[in-house]
Amino acid sequence: MSDIPVKRTDAGLVGPVTGERGLGRTLVLALGTFAVGTDAYVVAGFLPAMAGSLRVSEAAAGQSATVFAIAYAVFSPVMATVTARMPRRALLVSALLVLAVANAGSALAPDYPMLMATRVLAALGAAAFTPTAGAVAASLVAPARRGRALAVVVGGLTVATALGVPLGNLADRLLDWRAALGLVAALCGLCALGVFAVMPVLPGGPRVLLRRRLDALRRPGVVAVLPLTVLGLAASYGLYAYAVPILHALGAEGPAEMWMLFLYGVGAVCGNLLAGVAVDRHGPVRVLAVGYVALGVTLAAAAWASGAEVHRLPLAGLLMVAWGAATWFQTPAQQVRLISAAPQETAVVVGLNASALYLGIALGTALGGSLLPAGVPTALTACAGLAVLSLAYLLITRRHS
Repeated sequence: MSDIPVKRTDAGLVGPVTGERGLGRTLVLALGTFAVGTDAYVVAGFLPAMAGSLRVSEAAAGQSATVFAIAYAVFSPVMATVTARMPRRALLVSALLVLAVANAGSALAPDYPMLMATRVLAALGAAAFTPTAGAVAASLVAPARRGRALAVVVGGLTVATALGVPLGNLADRLLDWRAALGLVAALCGLCALGVFAVMPVLPGGPRVLLRRRLDALRRPGVVAVLPLTVLGLAASYGLYAYAVPILHALGAEGPAEMWMLFLYGVGAVCGNLLAGVAVDRHGPVRVLAVGYVALGVTLAAAAWASGAEVHRLPLAGLLMVAWGAATWFQTPAQQVRLISAAPQETAVVVGLNASALYLGIALGTALGGSLLPAGVPTALTACAGLAVLSLAYLLITRRHS
């Protein structure tokens, strides 16, 4: 493996290398985030089967996503502090191996408590990998290309929703949900090998105390921007763990489930990549405003269709594409806003944003689980209302960009 020219930043990472070369190197990080995303989201593809096997309700089984997200939000700043001096490639590979072990444990879990414990371990690995991948990607390119670089890394997560979740659903149908999680464990192991083989050797940085990392929260721009990540992800992603029950309410059952989940992923990939380019051209606030409007309209339309029992697969497919796109447009724009608010603390604010993202997922999933017994239309309407609140909060804080 050849080293690349680097320079240290205050965040303890490398500075911009070369234009296209730096952007191209982020593709290997996207491979890793694909593995992480498959791990985090695949449960949505076989939630009913897992709930039945563990003898719990679908709402309770969905809380495995909540536990994962809460653990991620808590571990992210802690892992960034503990692993600050660790070489970046070694950290990324180690995190993926932890994910492999955790998923193997989930596949073998004999009961619900053990499943929850292995989901916490998986969150530990994800909390070490994803913020590091985002910070390294931002540091490998010039500031004008940050939006695209971050979109490439986040693209691994969105591709996981396009391929990982529907393939998990298919694996559950052909085998069972335990075999699906076993395949996820193998995927994480293979991605660890890929990152080790291709990623250049990058140094760690100086240790930054947890207190100093949290000091970034004292910056007015960071404090103003970060809550939108929580609110936006609660609105957009909160019900995704319950995608299969929602699809049933929209009239998509059986083999159609897999294709509908795939369409969500297609929308997620397109929304993320378009957002990355649009942020560089038009700025993050405009991109976020368009996205929140689209999200509110999509969720409201889904609430109407499920409540009126409008069972048309083309409509369900269109709604899933729009839902995926409106969910995943947010992350590149929010990361750019935070990096602009604290440019000398890139690794810190990217890590904080990752924590906020998973906190939003946790709150949204918990809300979705509590509202689902009242009916799918009620849950969708509540999330549409959160999308409107997200837009209002963006407009109030738009000067912090």
